[in-house]
Amino acid sequence: MDHNVHKVSDAFSKQSVVFDNLYTTNLLSEYMRQKFREELVLHLKPQSHILELNCGTGMDTLYIAGLGHTILATDNADGMLKHIKEKVDKYQLQDSIKIQKCNFEHLEQLQPEKFDHIYSNFSGLNCTEQLDKVLQSMTPLLNDKGKISMVIMPKICPWELIMLFKGQFKTAFRRFKKGGTDAHIEGTVFKCFYYNPNYVIKALKKDFKIVSLKGICITVPPPFIENFVEHNPRLFKWLSKIDSKIEKYFPFTVCCDQFMITLEKI
Repeated sequence: MDHNVHKVSDAFSKQSVVFDNLYTTNLLSEYMRQKFREELVLHLKPQSHILELNCGTGMDTLYIAGLGHTILATDNADGMLKHIKEKVDKYQLQDSIKIQKCNFEHLEQLQPEKFDHIYSNFSGLNCTEQLDKVLQSMTPLLNDKGKISMVIMPKICPWELIMLFKGQFKTAFRRFKKGGTDAHIEGTVFKCFYYNPNYVIKALKKDFKIVSLKGICITVPPPFIENFVEHNPRLFKWLSKIDSKIEKYFPFTVCCDQFMITLEKI
């Protein structure tokens, strides 16, 4: 899958110029980011040494480092790495944030360094067809009782299925397509793959136990429903309260836009 990895890196390098604006102006993206940050902080031990996969421009990196943790921020897109480096230099965070180019399908290159926690936000791991191998390669990178926290897109998204009634068949069924679904970013096409929580649990069951599993954007729509919060602030508030009550229960851990899962090394 090196060809797909190259395309993913190319796409996000191009998008890096507008990445922060795209995500900070989309209130649903900001909602999802906040949900993950709150969940991640619950499972971080004080002054953790953290490995971040697909760090992007460092939006989460700077936030987590600001809580007193040290981070090795990795990405395979040169454009993203350029922007996070600029932020680290601007805020003089070199002591708490190190940056390294790394394809997460080749995490062995980071050994023998060890971490207390590994995390990946916004479903970057859906860009690999070999997620089981990627997950298993994390084990030797973690200290005893180390944890992994990830956000991943499952196969069933209620809001995408609703698009069927609008005649948007490709959107409604894209997560079910065998061999991956074409994703389009900045004129580059690459494959995206979808995984349910059981896939992750099965891949790591030998060395890990589940600590937490929650769905994100169950009744709350995903970010592709543009301007939903701005046009429906009261409805958004109501739906977000519903999601908070049902997010940890089946089937909402599977039927959602993305799920958050944290596992601990045993």
